[in-house]
Parts: sequence; C-alpha cells; structure tokens
Amino acid sequence: MVWKIRDEILQIKRPFIMGILNVTPDSFYDGGRYFNFDKAIERAKEMEKEGADIIDVGGESSRPGSEPVSEEEEIRRVVPVIKTLVDELNIPVSCDTYKSKVAEKAIESGAKIINDISAFRFDEKLFDVVKNSGCGYVLMHMKGTPRDMQKSPYYEDVIGEIHRFFEEKIKFIAENGMEIERVVIDPGIGFGKRVEDNLMILKNLDRFTDFNRPILIGTSRKSFIGKILDVDTEERMEGTISSNVYSLLKGARIFRVHDVKETKRALMVAEAIEKVQ
Repeated sequence: MVWKIRDEILQIKRPFIMGILNVTPDSFYDGGRYFNFDKAIERAKEMEKEGADIIDVGGESSRPGSEPVSEEEEIRRVVPVIKTLVDELNIPVSCDTYKSKVAEKAIESGAKIINDISAFRFDEKLFDVVKNSGCGYVLMHMKGTPRDMQKSPYYEDVIGEIHRFFEEKIKFIAENGMEIERVVIDPGIGFGKRVEDNLMILKNLDRFTDFNRPILIGTSRKSFIGKILDVDTEERMEGTISSNVYSLLKGARIFRVHDVKETKRALMVAEAIEKVQ
C-alpha cells in the first residue's frame, strides 16, 4: 500500500509514526510547550531521532470546546516552523489545518501532507488547494466542530455511519479528479464520540480496511483513556500505547502520537509478533 505525498511515495509496509508538534498555547496535552519557535524545532528534531516518520505541525487547537484562530495567526505560527523543518529534517512535514490559505502557505513552505479534521467541510476552497498541490491528505471523520463536538454526540451505529462517510468522501474525491493514492483515512477518535464510540471504533477498525487505504489512528493521551483509567493527561502514555498496539493488530498503519520513542518500540515488538511464521 502506498501513500503519494507530492514528489514522494511512502511505502506503508510497516507502522508509520506521525509525531505531533502543536505550536499552540492551548492544545489539550502539550499546549504552550512548543509555542516557542526554538523549542518547536528542537522537539521536531528529537522526534525524528526517536523514530518519527512524519512531523505533523498544528497551529490551532482542536480540543473539545476550543475556539478557532484567524488564518493570519495560524499562518504566523506554523509557516516559519515548517520552513525550518523542511530544511533541517530528513522526513516529511505535515500541516494540521482545515483552512485553504493556511494549507496553501504550508505547502509553499514545503509541507507534503495536509491533515484536515474537517474532511473539506469547513472551507470549500481547500479541496482545490490539496488537489492541485499533489500533496498527501488525511481524511478524518468528525461529528460537529471542535467547539461543539462533545456536546452529547450520539450514534445509532457508529461504525456504519463512519463507513458510509468514507464511502461518500472517497467517491467525491475520485470523481473530482484527485488520486485516491494520496488519501489516508482516520476515523477521528475523540472527535464527536463518546467513550463507548471510541472503543467500538477500535474494536472494529478492520471494517475500514476494505477501502484499501492506509488507516491513521490518533488516540494519543485522549480523554477516553483518562476516563477508563481515571487519570489526567500526564498519566495516559500506557493507555495510548495499548490502544495503538491493538489498532495495529486491527489494521491501522499510521499512528499520530506525542510519545514517539515509546510508541515506536511497542509497535516494533507487536509487528514482529504479528509477522512471525
């Protein structure tokens, strides 16, 4: 399985780690830690050394209840970081945004992937920016917006609804002239889901393998882990690793995480067990 990202083709034959780099003051776990430019660059280089395959740079928090920031502010936050990382890293850089102007500037700065929580819903111009750039795209399911997504979300059939969502979006992408090989799918853990919805998604993750696209999973330190273990964000690493190992066995191949080294090692062991004859 391949993922086309501008002038590069990633062969997704093993678990890929997407390291999270939030250059925000208010992200739910690492808000403010890497808001400083030098600290952001240092952390990205550290994640590359720890085994990250991609660095995902975000300039707006999407935690439940968060408020959007202006395009200008988001560009101010992410573009200098992306420009520097493209020059100094040997791995691709992604931009976590749903805004067309931010995506455009990020791509001009060298980003090869757009990670869009909105599935093109929030900015109709984003599709053409992504399509015309040749960059890779993360197609994610979310019910609502970050501001309201956790206000009593409800599903009759969470797996069926997400499956239909991917069917419709992949059809739209293909019919509008964008290569499906540029798309990976993300069921959107924690984005408009209850604890039981998140667990049901993980348990049935293999249902989404029939799209023949790499599955990206993002459970890192999220609230459903905290609710299961009754711990805050600082104590959710073990739960994150457990959910990622389980997801690997269910078909996930790209893992968006804060804790790169620990997750990488756990997935390497799980993969070795899975592959043994």
